[in-house]
Amino acid sequence: MGPKRGIGHVMRSLALAEELRRRGAEVVFVCDSPTVPWADEQISARGIGVEPAVWTADEHLELFARLGLDAVVFDSYDLDAEVFTAVRKSGIPTLAIVDGDLRGAEADVFVDQNLGSELDQPVLPEGSTRLAGLDYVLLRDEILQLRPTEPPQPRSGAVPKVFAFFGGTDAFGAGPYVVRALARTGVGFEALVVAPGDDLADAIAAVDLDPGQHVEVIGPTSELAKAVVASDLVLSASGTSTWELLCLGATAGLVCVVDNQVMGYERTVATGAAVGVGVLSDLKVDPDPAAAVLRPLLRDAEERARIAGEGWKLVDGQGRSRVADALFHLIS
Repeated sequence: MGPKRGIGHVMRSLALAEELRRRGAEVVFVCDSPTVPWADEQISARGIGVEPAVWTADEHLELFARLGLDAVVFDSYDLDAEVFTAVRKSGIPTLAIVDGDLRGAEADVFVDQNLGSELDQPVLPEGSTRLAGLDYVLLRDEILQLRPTEPPQPRSGAVPKVFAFFGGTDAFGAGPYVVRALARTGVGFEALVVAPGDDLADAIAAVDLDPGQHVEVIGPTSELAKAVVASDLVLSASGTSTWELLCLGATAGLVCVVDNQVMGYERTVATGAAVGVGVLSDLKVDPDPAAAVLRPLLRDAEERARIAGEGWKLVDGQGRSRVADALFHLIS
């Protein structure tokens, strides 16, 4: 996690932490959350302790021994594979949350919560098991509490409400380019856009809008889920937040902002449960193809409801309970 990595890892780890604590477990995070104050606040608001990030295998073994841990959950692209190996060999039960490539990591249980991951067949370390697919999506309390009990229905209202956010940091600066594409549709809308920095906010404010188009810029917020359910169309990066949007019954327009999102982006769009707005590098060059995708979404409430309903059916919100079952099985 960090300003250049985004906060998807910490958000899904928080979801699992909430479930573990609900079952009576004590939880501590080992991460560099102070580099992203908003994420740090999310952890501290839940009363979860934080230990500074460590990097070598020996540092991890020393820290985990001091903490007296019964199990470890890894969720990191940045740790060397030798850390995973050393911790597992030490006898501490380990669960690793991954996205496709195992990156040479070892763990007793791997969790890949991505769409279609159950169809992949990575070579697993000896004795390891793997939980894969949307049945294992890790979602926080605030998402589960706002999940509709029935598929979304078309909403009335002449001016569609759009909510756009691209992670806690918008690490790749997508916001201004997506707003430019919205403006190019020529359709009226009311948009609420999250801009985690002044430069991004200024760039969004500089986008020329047509009459009937309105954009309000806000900073990072802990009310993301409420904003999602209050909106007719939600635009976001094709990362871990995608599964939150589907669970909430949102009409999701996804932007592929970085290469490691390509597979998830393509798979999700192919289901019809979300709409592919485009690849960020293309939006930066020419907003018109994205505008052509967004234009009918802004105009057609029936189509928005159809898409939202498909997503709602894919993610049932029980993934974290299934993962917690597997973790407790390791230490029982």
